[in-house]
Parts: sequence; C-alpha cells; structure tokens
Amino acid sequence: MTMAPKRSCDEDQGGRAPKKHRSGFKVGPDHLPDGVHRRKVIKIKRDLIHKAKVMKSYKKVKSQDVPSTTTEPRSIPEPASQELHPDRQAALDQPREDTPPRETRRPNSHQNQRRKPSYFEKEQAYAAEKRVEAKARRTEFERRQQEKAEKVESREKFRKAMAKARTGGKNGQRKLGRESKVLLERVKQVVGS
Repeated sequence: MTMAPKRSCDEDQGGRAPKKHRSGFKVGPDHLPDGVHRRKVIKIKRDLIHKAKVMKSYKKVKSQDVPSTTTEPRSIPEPASQELHPDRQAALDQPREDTPPRETRRPNSHQNQRRKPSYFEKEQAYAAEKRVEAKARRTEFERRQQEKAEKVESREKFRKAMAKARTGGKNGQRKLGRESKVLLERVKQVVGS
C-alpha cells in the first residue's frame, strides 16, 4: 500500500500557490547585440516607464485636487433678467438720423462678392515659378542641342570636303587647290571663334 504525499506548508494556506515575482515588461527581443537597435529599445522602454509614472502622479494629484461634487447639493442658477442694461437701453432709444442709409446690394452681384481665399496661393506661386524655370531650362537645352547638331554637321561637311580633296585626280596626285580652300575655311573658323 502506498502512502499519499505530504502537503507542503504553502498549500495549507488557502490552497493557493505562492505568488510569483513579476520581472516587469519587455520591449523588443532579448537577443539584440549592443548597438544602435538595443539603445533604441532601451530608450523606448525608459520613455514608457516615465510616461506611466507621470500619468500615475497626475491621477494622484487630480484625485486630491478635485473635491467630490456628489455630496454637495447643486445650486440652481437664477434665470437671467429680461431687462436691458441702462447704457444699452439709452443707445437704443437715441434716434439714428446721423448714420447714412445702407446701400442696397443685389444678391447676385459678382462685383460686391468677396474673393474666396485661396488656400494654396503659396503653392500655386511656387508651381508657377517652377514652370517658368523648367521652360527656361527646356529652351536652353534645345538651343544647346541645336548648336551641337550644327557643329556635328559642319565637322561632317569638313570631313567630306577633305576626303574629296585628298582623292587623287586623273594622274593620282592630290588636289591641293581644293584642299587648301577647305583648310583655309577651317582656319578662319578656329581664329574667328
């Protein structure tokens, strides 16, 4: 026959298990190496703890400062009197002959309507400025492209003229007259620019 196991002292007290110690809350993974991410996690945890302490102290102060209104009977406010203040009554009693009559306006008059506020005036002005700058850049780009095309065309023309001048004549000699004209034109371009 087997005996039942003995009960411990902790179980004798109301049948509850001993209270476990809570180690606090965790933010982020435990296995982070020392570095930027770990410091960031530590900072977040520190901020959370600070906010919780501030809220706790705020609630404590608020509960001390606010008297309980349930025990005091509410006073019913007196209704406001219908009488006007004497100064206001005197102003209303004075004749209004000194003020000019109001101008009658047509409700659909576009001239008298207020201009609606433009909520994006700065952005619209900025966008217009950017459009002008983009247009200027585009025209400058097109001008440069035109210049490049002209230079390429003139170089190609010069190359063809030199190739034609270097080809041999009837007896295989170079055409120096034609070659000299092309070279002279080239020198004028270089010196002129």
